Amino acid sequence: MTADDFVEHRPLLFSIAYEILGSVADAEDVVSDSWLRWRDVDRAGVENPRAYLARIVTRQALNAARRAGRRREDYVGPWLPEPLETSTDDALDHILTGEAVTTAMLLVLETLSPPERAVFVLREVFAFEYSEIAAAVDKSESAVRQIASRARNHVRARRNAAVAEPSQAQAVAERFLASAVTGDVQGLMDTLAPGVVFLGDGGGVVSAARRPVHGVDHVARLLVGLLAKGTDMGEMGFRMTVVNGMPAVITSIDGVVDNVTCVEVIDGRVTAVYVVRNPEKLGRLRSVS
Repeated sequence: MTADDFVEHRPLLFSIAYEILGSVADAEDVVSDSWLRWRDVDRAGVENPRAYLARIVTRQALNAARRAGRRREDYVGPWLPEPLETSTDDALDHILTGEAVTTAMLLVLETLSPPERAVFVLREVFAFEYSEIAAAVDKSESAVRQIASRARNHVRARRNAAVAEPSQAQAVAERFLASAVTGDVQGLMDTLAPGVVFLGDGGGVVSAARRPVHGVDHVARLLVGLLAKGTDMGEMGFRMTVVNGMPAVITSIDGVVDNVTCVEVIDGRVTAVYVVRNPEKLGRLRSVS
């Protein structure tokens, strides 16, 4: 059945769309649109449903990426991907794991053009053949090989450090959170790497740092100050989880999700702190019980 083919490959299709778009909502829309197109396809002429479905979803994602690019030109402050929680049963809806889904990698992919990003994702993340990618992006196979090489070099130049193993990252993240919650500035500083960066995404809807914050002292004092401010807003709750393949804490105020904070850990230290406060990106996250 056509529906069976689509259901079988849906996690892959969602993952392709999310990697290209960095938005759960947009990825879900792309998958829904792709189902409508697949429903009307004559299956007799489809030899490889996986490749054919990937072609449909890639083309829809590229259209959405071009629209999103125009919206992001007017985005207020840093833009961060919509958080994707990967430690719950909902994770069965996608297949992304490891470095491919991290916020840092998605930010690097944002610097690629939409065709470069699609080619990189299909080849490097999901190992599609060049001929299959060429059909998906409507380019020649030789052109796709050149794009893939260019995109791969671009990503490697900006992403040359491996994130920590989950168990090590979790242990560092727990020390990070404990220090931040208790206001232990020195303890927090001890968990941060010298070149740590803080990025906050409020989207112009809620308050957030409009520019990246760099350095151990600045980031530590900012985090402690933000938590102290949060306690004045209501009863705070915290839930440790995994978001975009990284340790994360979802913070609720009076039972409503206020933000999600992800930390990237490399060589035993936190190298980046990503805080999403834009309420438009938090609707799919479960609040603290």
